[in-house]
Amino acid sequence: MTSTPSPAVGVIGGSGFYTFLDDVQHVSIDTPYGAPSAPIAVGTVDGGREVAFLPRHGRHHEFPAHKVNYRANLWALRSIGVRQILAPCAVGGLQEAYGPGTFVVPDQLVDRTTGRIQTYYDSGACHISFGDPYCPQLRGELLAGLADSSPVDGGAMVIIEGPRFSTRAESRWYADQGWAIVNMTGHPEAVLARELALCYATVALVTDHDAGVEAGTAVNQADVFKVFATHTDHLRDLLRATTATMDLARGCDCGQSVDGMDLPIELP
Repeated sequence: MTSTPSPAVGVIGGSGFYTFLDDVQHVSIDTPYGAPSAPIAVGTVDGGREVAFLPRHGRHHEFPAHKVNYRANLWALRSIGVRQILAPCAVGGLQEAYGPGTFVVPDQLVDRTTGRIQTYYDSGACHISFGDPYCPQLRGELLAGLADSSPVDGGAMVIIEGPRFSTRAESRWYADQGWAIVNMTGHPEAVLARELALCYATVALVTDHDAGVEAGTAVNQADVFKVFATHTDHLRDLLRATTATMDLARGCDCGQSVDGMDLPIELP
């Protein structure tokens, strides 16, 4: 590719998911919020569609979840034309039915983070609707693309601050609320996408049962990375196929999420 890329679709890779496409053009973006986790890699999927890829934690996992510059990442993607984002992530299963290898496409999130900047709007009255945090159209695209893998349709993902995993009591509490999965990166990423009027949805790969699900067990980082690595190629192939065929016409309300508001910033 020699022309200036302008992909409408972006993928944000999570732990263990540091590359997505071959033969890419790397685009370095400066944002008002600092540098994103890595230069954006732009390549093409089958059919010739341009897709942007950004590794959430950096190309070598330099940034733990609580240190990721989420604002810069989302801003950089929008600034090169991205309007629809798929965000795969690794999660712990909070229910016995959600064991390692399960794909979940959540429809809700619960924010249990404590120290993260979660807005672009630091002045004025800009209160976005967030009752349904994920784009329904993109959720449908993910469920269709993952159909052969029997994904779980819906469920709440609780996001913790990290970098530690949950205590057994915390994990049992989350499970008792009926929440499905737990991770460290889903917030503020989703709400920042909504503030930028982007479509955003996540597909979660369960790598372990969280600490409160099975007596006598606890989450282990090495095991988490091992399970994710086992499924990374399959997940990458599924996302390539999904991004190649997904509908670029936005039939949802995400693009109108800030209409009528007097924003304190100008969106890129």
